[in-house]
Amino acid sequence: MTASVEGVVSIASAHSVDETVERLQALLAEKGIKLFVTVDHSGEAHNAGMRMPPTKLLIFGNPQAGTPLMLAAPLIALDLPLRLLVAEGADGQVRISYNDPAYLSARYSLRDTLQPVLAAVEMLARGAAR
Repeated sequence: MTASVEGVVSIASAHSVDETVERLQALLAEKGIKLFVTVDHSGEAHNAGMRMPPTKLLIFGNPQAGTPLMLAAPLIALDLPLRLLVAEGADGQVRISYNDPAYLSARYSLRDTLQPVLAAVEMLARGAAR
C-alpha cells in the first residue's frame, strides 16, 4: 500500500498482520459485531502458486445498524458489510485500511443521524493498531 486512494483511510499497526487480525477479531467479539468472513488474500495467492505480502480482509457488521443505512440509501449495500484490510506493505509496515466514513456518508447522502454507524470502523481500526 503505497499510494493514497480517495475515500480510503490507512493507519499504521504496531503489530504483524496476524496479530492485528487477532486483535480485530477480539474487538469485534467484545462489541458484539458479527464477523462474516476473513479473506486471506495472501494465502489464496500462495495456493495459486503466487507470492504476495501478508494481506487479509475482514468483512463484518451488525444487521441492526446496517439495515437502516440500506433502507435510507439502498446502494450503500455495495459497501456493506463494513471491511477492514490488514496488509503488509513493501516497506514492511502493516497498515489497516478502510473506507472513510465521511466519504461514504457523502457518497450516499446519509443523514447525520446515520453517520455514526459507519464511524465504528475507525474505532475498531485504531483500537487494533495500538
